[in-house]
Amino acid sequence: MVFKGVLFDFSGTLFRIESARDWLRAALDERGSTAPEADLARWAAELEAAGALPGGSFPQRLPERLTDLWATRDESMELHRAAYTGLARQVELPDPGLYDALYDRHMAPAAWRPYPDAAEVLRTLRERGVGVAVVSNIGWDPRPVFRAHGLDGWVEAYVLSYEHGVQKPDVRLFRTACEALGQDPGDVLMVGDDRRADGGAAELGCAVHFVDHLPVAERPAGLRPVLGLINR
Repeated sequence: MVFKGVLFDFSGTLFRIESARDWLRAALDERGSTAPEADLARWAAELEAAGALPGGSFPQRLPERLTDLWATRDESMELHRAAYTGLARQVELPDPGLYDALYDRHMAPAAWRPYPDAAEVLRTLRERGVGVAVVSNIGWDPRPVFRAHGLDGWVEAYVLSYEHGVQKPDVRLFRTACEALGQDPGDVLMVGDDRRADGGAAELGCAVHFVDHLPVAERPAGLRPVLGLINR
């Protein structure tokens, strides 16, 4: 079928966050701190296991005190920060100020890299007259990331969970995105990496296509099949 609009997830779909080690090193640098490489590697591994890096790995073990917070983390800026700094505080770091510094670092455009084919796919869709929206479970505004990497000109609308107080797979988020593009859900394709969250678009009547949440270098052309789907 011919799709008139495409919805994209942000993290793990169009962009990928830096590694936990680079994330920690950047936060240390920003605070004028240094650490031996062995300590840096150990802390990074512990933060990754804790799930403290937004856009990275999920927690290997979720503390009971954070269970409710984790379940609603993307519904507001405050919940998102509290959830991820709470996870990070499970790791004993040398500087108490690092927990907030780490959270702030993950929102920086430099912490994100677009997948190699993201610009090509977004540009081609818009050239073909297909509407593009970003639908993300997130606790902060990723628009500066898109601008810094030159992708914002191809996105018509951003529908972000923290701005609406609801998270995917809630169909209200997908419905808002379809309305922003002026399209019926049956004419829209949702592209994401999370089968549960992004798969919620199917309940609204959207078609759904999944990509793998891999490091940037390991997924050079994962988005290109979308171009073949829109005119079937």
